[in-house]
Amino acid sequence: MAEREGSVAISYWLFAISYLLMTGLALADGTEEISMKKQRQQGILTGMPFMANLAPRTFVDDLDRKIYLAKPPTRLVSLAPSITEVLYAIGSSEQIVGVTEYCDYPPEARLKPKVGYIHPNLESIVALRPDLILAPREFLRAEILGKLEQLKLATFILEAKTIEDVLSHIQTIGRMLGHSASADALAAEMRQRITEIKARTAALPRPRLLYVLNSEPLITVGPDSFIGQLIELAGGTNVAARAKTPYPRLNMEEVLHHISSDLLNRPGPRIVQGLETLARIIHPNAFEDVHTP
Repeated sequence: MAEREGSVAISYWLFAISYLLMTGLALADGTEEISMKKQRQQGILTGMPFMANLAPRTFVDDLDRKIYLAKPPTRLVSLAPSITEVLYAIGSSEQIVGVTEYCDYPPEARLKPKVGYIHPNLESIVALRPDLILAPREFLRAEILGKLEQLKLATFILEAKTIEDVLSHIQTIGRMLGHSASADALAAEMRQRITEIKARTAALPRPRLLYVLNSEPLITVGPDSFIGQLIELAGGTNVAARAKTPYPRLNMEEVLHHISSDLLNRPGPRIVQGLETLARIIHPNAFEDVHTP
């Protein structure tokens, strides 16, 4: 009898698990949101995409919107230069059918059809028949997102607040597009280079550094931004480290250094190159034995 009851119990749980996987039932009340946040935190700690515990083809963007993809998309529209760089870096260039007017790296990206940037042209996007739009939260206005949703165009929103967010986004996009191997390899390589640069600068003096995003008005970066983290990893001290916002405005007239803004402003594969450039400026002697990439 005990053996039969044990068999019935096992069968019941197998049925329950199968049912949940097939139907994709959402957790009741606020439990779903809490679960997603825990999974996101777990992903940051482990270096793996936080979606790993969800159904294989279900993804959650940085607005906590769920999207289900029955198969990897074949027609992509990128609404940010950083996203376009990620797509090329993981081998998804052939899937791109539209980019912004500022998507200029790699050079081949300039040949893709343009759909605008801060004010994307919805008619152009619709004409490209995308099955997935990848967009940054900071530039996509609410009304544009609402219209894309009305048009039933799948849109995945990305917001990189930390360096780990950038790496996690790369791996997530790789999973969405069927390029997990190349995306995971790229993220692992970036993590290794970040660790090596950090080790070279960790014990050195930390000069104060001002990074300027915009000159009129003068906008810099605070501690709660991935660029602020890059400054610290490069061995510098951010002069705006006590700012209460990620991108504060300052009243200053002079700056210390100049670095190609594309390498640091774009939360994509080249942020490690920007990090090393920044570290070489702050601590040139620490990189005398390292060939410039």
